[in-house]
Amino acid sequence: MKCLVTSRILLFAGIAIAGAGALSVWFVTQPRPAYSREAKIADGNGDPEKGKMLFAAGDCGSCHASPGQSDRLRLGGGLALASNYGTFRAPNISSDRVDGIGAWTVIELANAVPSVVSPDGRHYYPVFPYGSYAHMKPADVNDLMAYLRTLPAVSGRAPGPEVYAFFRVRRFVGFWKVLYFESTPLQDDPGRDPGWNRGRYLVEAVAHCAECHSSRDVFGGIKPATRFAGGRDPQGTGFYPNITPARIGDWSAEEIAEVLRSGKTPHHGQVGSSMADVVVNTALLPQVDRDAMAAYLKSMPARPTPRP
Repeated sequence: MKCLVTSRILLFAGIAIAGAGALSVWFVTQPRPAYSREAKIADGNGDPEKGKMLFAAGDCGSCHASPGQSDRLRLGGGLALASNYGTFRAPNISSDRVDGIGAWTVIELANAVPSVVSPDGRHYYPVFPYGSYAHMKPADVNDLMAYLRTLPAVSGRAPGPEVYAFFRVRRFVGFWKVLYFESTPLQDDPGRDPGWNRGRYLVEAVAHCAECHSSRDVFGGIKPATRFAGGRDPQGTGFYPNITPARIGDWSAEEIAEVLRSGKTPHHGQVGSSMADVVVNTALLPQVDRDAMAAYLKSMPARPTPRP
């Protein structure tokens, strides 16, 4: 009889522990929008000209423009992005009110960018470079939305992701966020000049340079020791170069800014692959922004290039 009672106690304890564990997992992986619907983010008074520059710096058209046509402002999505976890496709972010984000509020865009939660309350996959975008300022999200609303509506939705079975459970993205995600806007360093702070903001947040120029671990998180030091192309087609002073330390700030303007390197070469597409965007920025980005890149710590 005593053994039976002990067995029941152990059974109930096991059930309680399992239940508590399940509740903990549910809580930890829950999507958490950064802003409530009542948050005080102005909607309707954003500056589309500032938003246009953010759109260019963020390289938005490179991923979200509809493939097969030359207009980088037709943001119907559909570009296929291969990875170790499956194939993802960039969504429609045009002003179409049904298939795009034309019906979204600024709050919904702010939640999609800094906290990476969709309007229907789901996690976005981290193929979207939100680890960087999460550091954007709310006012800039407002300006970006003001610009996006000036662009043409494009009908049609891109196909959903084709990912391996385990990754189809969006809730598991919550674990990834616990390990790697930080959604705090960058604060200016009072010990640095405004140009350096502007450069850091553009490089680290808006232009999301580290998302490509870094190596990643088995879960897809950036390895801190390789940040900006180079990394394998997720599609397996090459290796992004080291852009710390360990690799480009002999380039002047003026030469780095020129790469961002024309794609010409100091050694008479021309950037290629996806960087050529990036330069199409950074060439649209005012020179002061390219100079600021160059100054920040020059100030970064030198890191050795990881093995491909």
